[in-house]
Amino acid sequence: MVRVVFTTFRMHWLCNAGMAPQPMLILLLFSSLCSSATAGDTAAAHSSAFVSTLRTALDEISAVQSLLSTLPGLLLGGHSRLSYAVQDCTELLSLSADELQFTLSASTSTASSSTAARRRSDLQSWLSAAVGNQITCAEGIEGTNQFVGNLVAGGLATVTSLVHQLLSQIPATAVAADGEVNGRRNRKLLVENGKFPAWMAAAERRLLQAPPSSLQPDAVVAADGTGDYSTVAEAVEAAPEKSERRFIIYVKTGLYYENVEINRNKWNIVLVGDGIGATIISGTRNFVDGWTTFRTATLAVAGEGFLARDIAVENAAGPENAQAVALRVNADLSAFYLCSFSGYQDTLYVHSFRQFYRECAISGTVDFIFGNAAVVFQGCAIQPRRPLPGQFNAITAQGRDDPNENTGISIQNCTVVAARDFAGSATRTYLGRPWREYSRTVFMETYMDSVVDPAGWREWNATRKGLETVYYGEYRNRGEGARTEKRVDWAGTT
Repeated sequence: MVRVVFTTFRMHWLCNAGMAPQPMLILLLFSSLCSSATAGDTAAAHSSAFVSTLRTALDEISAVQSLLSTLPGLLLGGHSRLSYAVQDCTELLSLSADELQFTLSASTSTASSSTAARRRSDLQSWLSAAVGNQITCAEGIEGTNQFVGNLVAGGLATVTSLVHQLLSQIPATAVAADGEVNGRRNRKLLVENGKFPAWMAAAERRLLQAPPSSLQPDAVVAADGTGDYSTVAEAVEAAPEKSERRFIIYVKTGLYYENVEINRNKWNIVLVGDGIGATIISGTRNFVDGWTTFRTATLAVAGEGFLARDIAVENAAGPENAQAVALRVNADLSAFYLCSFSGYQDTLYVHSFRQFYRECAISGTVDFIFGNAAVVFQGCAIQPRRPLPGQFNAITAQGRDDPNENTGISIQNCTVVAARDFAGSATRTYLGRPWREYSRTVFMETYMDSVVDPAGWREWNATRKGLETVYYGEYRNRGEGARTEKRVDWAGTT
């Protein structure tokens, strides 16, 4: 029997093995995930000014939360989009408070040399997530109620500005021209003769490789009533809060019509299914029916250290219902193996923090991999689908808002091949477009068929904002869609 006890699921998995010299754009992204900081690198985080700014930001968050708590039920209107937007904001502000508290604790404690080596990456990750939370809150309220929008706009802007200040005080990673990151030579991220990179901890590797029959789950979910629970949500609710050991939920073969939320206090949960064609979680929430994009997710994960394998998650709302998320992840240090995520617009919301996807399938139409996480996809099948008439497809929409954020989308050794329903379509499909001013996305060592438009990338809208500040890279890709002769000629494309 395989029994997995808590192991520290930190980004040293990405850093303890090296990688062969890669183009600068790859090093910039990965160094932000696993920089080898020294005690001196985090000196700014110990300054009285830094700590004072943190405390001011926490006070501002508390003030906005108080304002939201005073809104009367009649104003929110039950299940209106405004009600969901306020719910989102309450949750997101609580997450920001947690992230700033983590930063404050790290900034006021004495670090050993080994602790300092990881601290800067953590600080950047926490603060990057905190910036995005306020933006998501404001976007959810936009267009619902002007009074509520004006009520919280000032406070949200103040918090965002303060966090931008904090980010600017965390030193940038030093990347040398010879392919070293802070003095450390890097080797390849992929393991040629194995299914997992050498940097993944042994306990996680065993857990992700073991057949379900060998596991000793803490809870069993079965749609036919033969398990401990009949829904995934019930099993998640039964999991302990802030657990320092893995809580394994085995979800038997079945179609589960439900929306599952794993909140920020549910740490180290593992979902294990019987395969993407067998264990399916399905929902239909969508923007047209009055939900915020954030709240449309069929599976929403905010608890850190989350793992999933052999599970399919879908949003079956259809292309006519606009934003409809299958999976949303704003959980730090989360990983997915042999999973599938299907939908149309906004399928996979990689909202924030550090995330990893291995040998997964992702399908959709408009911006179907989007968000502002520091996220790596390896060996995944990316499948553009047929959108509505008159629409175009964009695979990614990365939302980096500040040049000091350590976020970006990296797609390595994957395939970009049209889904079956795309056959015969003349739809243009782009690698991505800049959701935010400092959008950053990399495709490397990936097969692209002719579904990819020769231009490669597309502007967000007619304003062409961000085209001078994006970072879009392509490296050693192959296939008809990987040809770069007709790519857009923006300052930030390589």
